[in-house]
Amino acid sequence: MNYNIKQESKFSYIDEGEGKTLLLLHGLFGALSNWSDVLTHYAKNYRVVIPLLPIHDMPLRTAGLGAITDFIEDFVKLKQLTNVTILGNSLGGHLALIYTQRNPKNVERLVLTGSSGLFENSMGGSYPKRGSYGYIKERVEYTFFKPETATKELVDEVFEVTQSIQKCLRIVAIAKSAQRHNMANEITKITQPTLLVWGLNDTITPPTVGYEFLDLMPNAELHFIDHCSHAPMMEDAEEFNRILDEFLVSTNMN
Repeated sequence: MNYNIKQESKFSYIDEGEGKTLLLLHGLFGALSNWSDVLTHYAKNYRVVIPLLPIHDMPLRTAGLGAITDFIEDFVKLKQLTNVTILGNSLGGHLALIYTQRNPKNVERLVLTGSSGLFENSMGGSYPKRGSYGYIKERVEYTFFKPETATKELVDEVFEVTQSIQKCLRIVAIAKSAQRHNMANEITKITQPTLLVWGLNDTITPPTVGYEFLDLMPNAELHFIDHCSHAPMMEDAEEFNRILDEFLVSTNMN
């Protein structure tokens, strides 16, 4: 990923391009690189901002969705981001929903892909196995329809995280916080135009979850990508970006 990672105060982030702001939020086992193809595509016409979320180093006593949303709010305030379109994958989608609930006037649009917030079946809810590279490789591959999408670099990155007891404890605490925070009642009040992009073969947030979001959110549209699982922006970036292009145009963000 050939983009400059900036450091400011407690934040590490990517900030590329000019124009209206796309704020991208990664998932529990995610990283800045998860959005590489989206960043490359949209930095030509938009300001694309990707903060590294403090999943691995936040205080254990506060590890949860509330504190991470506080972190996002602090980052948005520092960078003076206004009228943002928030894209969130997996846990990042959950955080995008909470941020929108708290700050409705600062969010123009939402894009959720494989989002938690209603149901998620993942390895984060239990203590990740330490020391078993094969297990970690299998679990990372499980995220994708095409196992080869789980490159050695990606598996190595997750494996390194699971070698730290403190990082594992934070991951478990955040995952349990997400499981407790079901948003079925709250999201009925989110009226921003919302794009739902789901992998038709998603085993972590299955297609039925996408339909449930569609039923509950008053201004949402749902698109499926076949032969694709939990991270469409990684596994089929071309189709993901095509769907997103149409949404941005139809909602007058071009």
